[in-house]
Amino acid sequence: MAGPCEFWTSICSWCDSAAKYGGPVLLTGRRVLFPNRLGCVHFQVPQRLDACFFSSVPSQPVPPLAQTLQGYLKALEPLLPPQELSHTRRMVQEFGRSGGLGPQLQEGLERRAMLTKNWISPSWVQWAYLESRQPLPVHSSPAISLPRRDYNGWRSQLVFASKLIAAVLDFKAKINTGQLPVEHMRGKPLCMELYPLLFSSCRIPGPKHDYVTHHRRSPTHITVVRNYQFFQLEVYNSDGSRLTESQIHSQLLRIRSQSWKTDKEPMGILTSEHRHTWGQAYNRLLTDKLNRESVRMIETGLFSLCLDSPVMRISDEKYASRKAAQVLHGGGTFSNSGNRWFDKTLQFVVGEDGSWGLLYEQATAEGPPIATLLHHILDYCEKPDPKRAPLVPLPMPKKLYFHIDREIKRDIEHAKQNLDILINDLDVNVFNFKRFGKELPKQHRLSPHSFIQVAMQLAYYRVHNEVCATCDMVSQRMFRGGRTEFVRSPINQTLRFILAFDDASLSVRNCTKVQLFREAVDAYSELIAFKGHGIDRHLLGLKLQAIEEGYSIPKVFMDTAYGVATHWKLRTGQVPANTDSVMCFGPLVPDGYAICYNPQADHVHFSITAFNCCEETNAEKLALTLKDTLCRLQELLQPTV
Repeated sequence: MAGPCEFWTSICSWCDSAAKYGGPVLLTGRRVLFPNRLGCVHFQVPQRLDACFFSSVPSQPVPPLAQTLQGYLKALEPLLPPQELSHTRRMVQEFGRSGGLGPQLQEGLERRAMLTKNWISPSWVQWAYLESRQPLPVHSSPAISLPRRDYNGWRSQLVFASKLIAAVLDFKAKINTGQLPVEHMRGKPLCMELYPLLFSSCRIPGPKHDYVTHHRRSPTHITVVRNYQFFQLEVYNSDGSRLTESQIHSQLLRIRSQSWKTDKEPMGILTSEHRHTWGQAYNRLLTDKLNRESVRMIETGLFSLCLDSPVMRISDEKYASRKAAQVLHGGGTFSNSGNRWFDKTLQFVVGEDGSWGLLYEQATAEGPPIATLLHHILDYCEKPDPKRAPLVPLPMPKKLYFHIDREIKRDIEHAKQNLDILINDLDVNVFNFKRFGKELPKQHRLSPHSFIQVAMQLAYYRVHNEVCATCDMVSQRMFRGGRTEFVRSPINQTLRFILAFDDASLSVRNCTKVQLFREAVDAYSELIAFKGHGIDRHLLGLKLQAIEEGYSIPKVFMDTAYGVATHWKLRTGQVPANTDSVMCFGPLVPDGYAICYNPQADHVHFSITAFNCCEETNAEKLALTLKDTLCRLQELLQPTV
């Protein structure tokens, strides 16, 4: 029997909840039993994934304490004046001295690493996601906007939606039967455990923290939402076979015929609230039996499909930005935000104008597995439907009803106001940089990822005349249960290049700038090749270990420098995909930006977001500066261009 957090702790609320509800239990080597307050969660692990789960992927190491503290100080050097840096250096040295608190906490983490499959991922999920009280839209859940489909109208919308549902069910079948190939990075296998958890999972609001539930007995239905009305659509026949595309299409036509009214209360808006507020409304909602049954159908569904209504036409120049925003939050309470249930792990969005995308909840899902899913969908959609619809009657899709009393009505009105305020505050700028793509850095033996990171740092400096704390999220799936790690930037090499870039004394053709640029890119490439020895998760682990052992929070984490180092004014992320998709998410801090990018061979897709309430930030200005910066970096490497 495994202890708390030994297996799939992302479906519980860290060790306290795992212990409280009995912890996940591993049965017969391949079946997992996780008791929680909603009942036992059963999940069958596919045979092909066993090796990845239990043997072929190594455990994540605990980095050496001295190495992490040294890396932390290096990350602070570009951000702090010398006097403050000297003060922080003394504090860090005291924390890490032999016999001090740091080594004691390090021993605690190393003990944890021997007893659990991953010493940090569960606590990261709990701290970063489940304990966050911010609304999920904009602040947490990322959206991926896919290339526009070649159709316009509700008939074609339903045809494509049928194909999409069939594609997702095919992907799930490959997981269940072990046909999904184990992913590799640099020849080494990646942990695949997130894939099965994508389906039939949902985030549940709680008074102090949320938790994620993955429901037993893999459900046979999905949830379809149109005009704020939810439907339970069975996608498997009585013999267990999947519905064909034509069967799904006929069911979607039935749903459309039952959802033509547009005067329904947008129940999904409630899930966009502050988590504490939504938790209170959730408890009130579930006191009614009808509401409880409807909510459970939404939560237990394999995934959700949002059939969005037409939106106002917009110029081609701004269409990409509006499309990404539409997937991210629905466009507002007068648009399609009521078609979302933001707690659901997977929500596919299909519009009548050919727009489509995916919104996902991060406590369970990560960008790379989502990109693999979308790539499968795109491949599947290029193939004709090989199956004919059997001549058997299908049950009518079940409409989910809600009893809305005065208190729930008030909750909905408050949620509508708050969501519209949040949406109006978010500035989204999506663009396709067409001058070059990842092949240009490769031609000059530079990492495309690091090239773009340095370019973003330079663009930020050119707008704000300062460097800022930046977090670049990279995957840790090369380890069992691994999730993500932050790479901190800028670094000294980046700062030296930034300061020299606009130095009039250095010619554009001067090799000094090129050399400094190469050093900055190469230094960043070394940072992301840390092999599990990142500093950010380690620092978090030390802080949480101190709390668990009953100590006061160490002074090093109460220092002003730590606040500066974790005030991420630039939140960045690369989600490379084999298609022209772009991810979009909101900034981590009010005076910051979020930039996501997808580099292709000859172009790069970018999305930049900022909050309008901050006078200092402007997504459009940063976008224009980033475009110019990339062009100037090309001229630096290729002066004759």
